[in-house]
Amino acid sequence: MSFTRTLTHSASGASCQVHDFGACLLSYKTGGADGRECIFLSRDAKLDGSKAVRGGIPLVFPQFGHPDKSMPQHGFLRTNFWKADDTSAYDNTEGAGITYKLDLKDVKSSRGGVWGEDTEYDCCFAYIVKIDAKTITTTLEIKNKGSKSFPFQTLLHTYYFVDGNAALDGTKCHVKGLEGYLVDDKVSGDQYTCGSDPIVIEGLTDRVYSPVAGKDSVDVTVGVGDGKSIKISSSGTCGDKSVPVSCVVWNPNKEKAAGMSDFGDDQYHDMICVEPGILKVVTLEAGMSASLSQTTELL
Repeated sequence: MSFTRTLTHSASGASCQVHDFGACLLSYKTGGADGRECIFLSRDAKLDGSKAVRGGIPLVFPQFGHPDKSMPQHGFLRTNFWKADDTSAYDNTEGAGITYKLDLKDVKSSRGGVWGEDTEYDCCFAYIVKIDAKTITTTLEIKNKGSKSFPFQTLLHTYYFVDGNAALDGTKCHVKGLEGYLVDDKVSGDQYTCGSDPIVIEGLTDRVYSPVAGKDSVDVTVGVGDGKSIKISSSGTCGDKSVPVSCVVWNPNKEKAAGMSDFGDDQYHDMICVEPGILKVVTLEAGMSASLSQTTELL
């Protein structure tokens, strides 16, 4: 049984693939004869629903990482089956798109803590995917349907494909646009302000870049191979207000790659994660909605 749907923009030939498990986007290719893959998917990724997909764009909610040990790491959106809303699908001259939906009552896996089966919370989720010739936009929407407010974090854990095995070549793979952000380096334990030099992968990399006051959206350019780059723009809302979006830069390098059964030992050369997220915990009031959106343009 296949859990993967292909969405094609007929006018340009661009296409993407979305897996029902976690509504995980697996691929986005630009249109034309020289269609270019933007998204990295591990060759050993499990696509049978037995575990979260390694690669693509896993969805993170209600926590990033594992600060609350009573809940699973990264929450439950990436480890449950979503339903495609066929009535939402379209393909016209401007672009193509589809929406996936999940209700909390249908979340069977990875619940725990205050989000267990007896939770007081009630919410639903929509994941909107839009593509055109050189751009993909993914938006996660969260609706609080209940009478109780709840705190949360959310993140789009995007894996980008780096052409030519060049992830560790700083002249070809780098991130620009985060100067002035506050850096929390999870590997070294250091905290500092990001300078103007491009961010490069020199080893195991796991850093959170948080904006200073007054900066809500993220706008970065990422080198993804020799002469190839992408532009990423991300913004978030909670209730009727915009909220600050942080950015995680991650690469497992040799040490971590060897310990992941669903990740090729050498594939750290082929990817970089640049992950926008609402990481400063916010509270969603009853009846209100929140969103996190990113647009990736291949340059």
